[in-house]
Amino acid sequence: MIRSLLAALAFVAAAFVVVSGAAPGQPPADKKQPAGKYDPPKPMKPDDATLKQITEKTAELRKAVEGLKVKKIQDQILIEVEIYLKAAENIVRFEEWYSKDSGKWALTTLDQGLERAKQAAAWDGRGLGPRLWQKTTGMWVVRAYRSRIDDSIQPYAVRMPKDYWKDLHKQWPLHIILHGRDSSLTEAKFIATHGSGNAGPNELDHIELEVYGRGNNAYRWAGETDIFEALGNLAIVPNGAQFGANIVDNKRIVLRGFSMGGAGTWHIGLHHPDRFCVIGPGAGFTTTHGYIANLPKQLPDYQEKCLHIYDAVDYAENAFNVPVVAYSGEKDPQKAAADNIERLLKGFKEPVRFTHLVAPGLEHQMPKEWQDKADVEYRKHSAKGRDENPDRVRFVTYTPRYWRCDWVWVEGLEKTYEKAVVDATRKGNTYTITTTNVRDMFLKDIDHPDKGPLAITADGQRVAIPKEDQGAVVRLEKREGKWVIVDSVQRELRLSEKPEKRPFQTGPIDDAFSEYFWVVPPVKPGWHLDTGRHTSAAVTEFARVWDRYFRGKLPMGPQVPHRETFIGWEHPHHVLFGDPASNPEIAEVLPMLPIAWTKEKLVVNGVEYDAKTHLPVLIYPCGTQYVVLNSGHTFKEADLKGTNALLYPRLGDWAVIKPTPTEKDPAAYEVVAAGLFDENWQFPKK
Repeated sequence: MIRSLLAALAFVAAAFVVVSGAAPGQPPADKKQPAGKYDPPKPMKPDDATLKQITEKTAELRKAVEGLKVKKIQDQILIEVEIYLKAAENIVRFEEWYSKDSGKWALTTLDQGLERAKQAAAWDGRGLGPRLWQKTTGMWVVRAYRSRIDDSIQPYAVRMPKDYWKDLHKQWPLHIILHGRDSSLTEAKFIATHGSGNAGPNELDHIELEVYGRGNNAYRWAGETDIFEALGNLAIVPNGAQFGANIVDNKRIVLRGFSMGGAGTWHIGLHHPDRFCVIGPGAGFTTTHGYIANLPKQLPDYQEKCLHIYDAVDYAENAFNVPVVAYSGEKDPQKAAADNIERLLKGFKEPVRFTHLVAPGLEHQMPKEWQDKADVEYRKHSAKGRDENPDRVRFVTYTPRYWRCDWVWVEGLEKTYEKAVVDATRKGNTYTITTTNVRDMFLKDIDHPDKGPLAITADGQRVAIPKEDQGAVVRLEKREGKWVIVDSVQRELRLSEKPEKRPFQTGPIDDAFSEYFWVVPPVKPGWHLDTGRHTSAAVTEFARVWDRYFRGKLPMGPQVPHRETFIGWEHPHHVLFGDPASNPEIAEVLPMLPIAWTKEKLVVNGVEYDAKTHLPVLIYPCGTQYVVLNSGHTFKEADLKGTNALLYPRLGDWAVIKPTPTEKDPAAYEVVAAGLFDENWQFPKK
């Protein structure tokens, strides 16, 4: 499995500043939302003549794309044509005619796709043919990447400074822009509103990248991965005869967004504080409780713990590592997003840079004049850029899913979903570290032979360092309350025999769908008719929901493929539906799982259930990958259609379910038991 590892960007330690009259102590928004608030508009289907044009041009573009495939055009060029075909096909098959302009958007998409197909067919592959669309400057250009998660093609938009091509060796600052919630958003609308003619300011002195984020999921799960995949793809531009020019100054990346984009900026920026020189969240939300109307005050324990994954307020202290320039309308209930963070930081004793711009009298909007004011603040931080090698790192996390900040990598917690802190300072080759709730960490890029021998003090203990470990990387583990240096190879051998929660193997079930996964459905009849019907219905529902709400075809088949990457072979997570009789892969992996399952009985967490009427659902590490049984995302379509804050895990790491099918929902079930595994992927001791 590969996760995008971007360069570490900067350290911040400065005075606490508040601009304008933010109201400390203001409670979070708890405004009841009217039914249907988040539903898309009623479809406004185009007239027959327009539909006929769309059908004819779709067929023409489909033929052109097939021609490019026959020609074996470079994949990066191909997908940036094919994304137009996908957009046109999706708006038709989903009947997403959410605007009176939808028909026009579809035709615009097809016309632009056909024009691109002509350019691609004429390109000689060496940069000597016509100027391809990637070389356009001064206006939005739609581009695309092929996602490592499911091989789907996803769009994004980029705007380059007009003088970009004057100096091909220059690295530019970058603004990553996260769009707000738009219930009428489709690929066709995204393309049409970022098409040719949407020019930027002449004085644009940075690159702008707006991500599609797979629609409206607040940049969670696959939507989070989308941000970093789009960023990684940005560098793949025909540059003369070469691809892969490094055009971005990684020390000067700004992350910003408003509304849903503000919520995304809050959590992405505070989860990954070493990747941005400043974050600019506008409005949004930073908590689950208090934002979702009518949410019970106390959810089941495993759900409450999983809220720590995406509740940005829990990571507020990471503002120590990255400046924050927040924006709110004075009368906007979503002003509570920034107030929550600001209130917490008032009790934080370390220096941070926190600026809260509040627009008097405004509700939920960010007019250009206030965007301009925010830009002034961004420039103050972007001009200097991040310190990529700070002398002090203070990092907060609640899960090894978010595990790194500059040269400190947290690879294991004593208790996942409880607050963990690493505060590390270095002077020359002397390192002083204090930790809370950390059992495994990794210090990177610390080899300074000219500064004397390596000395590490962790939690007041002088760590003994063998001579052979005086290198660029040091791994420390806490054993029986004492920190020791461990050999990485021996550690990996140990983990292969006894897994632990660590980066890329943290759970919960939903975590599997942020990376490369493959679904294996039942291939023959199972033990019992009712449970077999459920697993088949669950696969069908997962495929339908993934298609519509995550904008990709569910990767599925009886054979699990591997693919070769630039660092070796990549293996997907195995998502298996059925029982040991209907799915041979389940039978093969069952001995490695902490459950017992026969035709007669199911034993989970020491409790026996009737296998005729119950099914296990779980996520578990096997090698470097996950195995998932009988589940896609644990939130449902109704949650995807509602406020984005509803996209939190519902089942934790494991569950026992009892199918309760209805005509409307054949995959419905009752949760009989559910919970989280401990740090060794075992059921907690009772």
